[in-house]
Amino acid sequence: MSRLVVISNRVAVPKARGAAGAQGGLAGALNSALKETGGLWFGWSGEEAEVPSPEPTVAEYDGVTMATIDLEPQDVDEYYNGYANSTLWPLFHYRLDLTEYERETGRGYERVNELFADSAAPLIRPDDLVWVHDYHLMPLGDGLRRRGVRNRMGFFLHIPWPPTRLFVSLPYHERLVMTLLAYDLIGFQCDEWLESFLHYCRKELGAEVDEASGRIDFEGKTTVARAYPIGIDFDHFSAEGQTGEARQTEQRVNSSTRHRTTMIGVDRLDYSKGLPERLDGIGRFFDRYPERVNDLVFIQIAPPSREDIRSYRKIRAELEQKTGQINGARSRIDLVPIRYVNQGHSMAELYGAYRASKIGLVTPLRDGMNLVAKEYVAAQDPKDPGVLILSRFAGAAQQLGGGDASEGAILVNPHSPDDIAAGIRDALDMPLDERKARWQPMFECVRDESVQRWTADFTRDLAG
Repeated sequence: MSRLVVISNRVAVPKARGAAGAQGGLAGALNSALKETGGLWFGWSGEEAEVPSPEPTVAEYDGVTMATIDLEPQDVDEYYNGYANSTLWPLFHYRLDLTEYERETGRGYERVNELFADSAAPLIRPDDLVWVHDYHLMPLGDGLRRRGVRNRMGFFLHIPWPPTRLFVSLPYHERLVMTLLAYDLIGFQCDEWLESFLHYCRKELGAEVDEASGRIDFEGKTTVARAYPIGIDFDHFSAEGQTGEARQTEQRVNSSTRHRTTMIGVDRLDYSKGLPERLDGIGRFFDRYPERVNDLVFIQIAPPSREDIRSYRKIRAELEQKTGQINGARSRIDLVPIRYVNQGHSMAELYGAYRASKIGLVTPLRDGMNLVAKEYVAAQDPKDPGVLILSRFAGAAQQLGGGDASEGAILVNPHSPDDIAAGIRDALDMPLDERKARWQPMFECVRDESVQRWTADFTRDLAG
């Protein structure tokens, strides 16, 4: 069996494991695959240094070799805060209005990818399988090829791929995609993002594209692109639900809401998650049905992220303002309709909160997959499951949306307050038999399409 080499922006070293949510499940699955092959995980340490060592720090943890490098402050500012998260992230989430095009950050992005290639190439053995992750490192495969790495190399994009008409607004977009075609296998979260990528390759590059197989032939090189929907670590997440911490959280939520229906949202604080629009929808619901403020309490858990980027500071202020306006207009002496929690929680606590909530509100404006939706489904009581309200623009909608309007999640347009309000009303009034019928196929999908299966499918195809 070939050794697996995973390269990502950050490395999930043991002290960082156990973080709440989907990232912990992904890290666990990759660690399991690496452990099976005595693998290597390479990436940024998360630390800054004025004069970082050119040599990676290498250590072994439980059968997996972890290799990390530090970055200079300028590198972090230009590569991470700049091009990756102020250019690629907003553009790939269809937010042209927030996309910043700065030549200096583009140079920093390419410079750090070259640094990754310089540091990682000597660690790669001739028969290794190399798996590169996400938008931070799209050019890395080309850099490794130029350094003589001939191994099978794959790349997986964890965020959406935008339509061609949006993507071409990126300066030097052809160069970026041509570096991606250095990989043998490229994975996307769902068919929509895959189709957008294939359309770009055919229309803008003039590549020969076979839509059925995902084969792309360009300048003598063949690359295959496919959809690999990522899942959660179902067994581990379910086990967390059996802990005292999960049960205690469920009891605390139930007792504190005083027989009102709990609706929950769990999202990283990011403009792609549609949080201001979600609050507008909830406000519209209470405007339409003011008497139902006695029936519903909404809990929004939104841990902060990337607080040194201006657009993220802005969205936090906007959320706090909207929450205050709705609560100010609808609160009673003993009742507050919205609880806004700006901190993270453990996986067990999240399980308990999901379990206590009869409505899961997951309304991103655009998402590669959205694993919170799958976590919510996994945490439900089979005898009395809750209702998932899901944005039709999340990658998960392809799996959890069902074949028609009476199956799976209630799909809504996250840009429409009226649509969100109608979804909340339908979820609140849904009878038990319909809730069970909607939940069962979603549960089976979440259980069977786990992150372990995703890892196995991608690495099998990469190995050829």
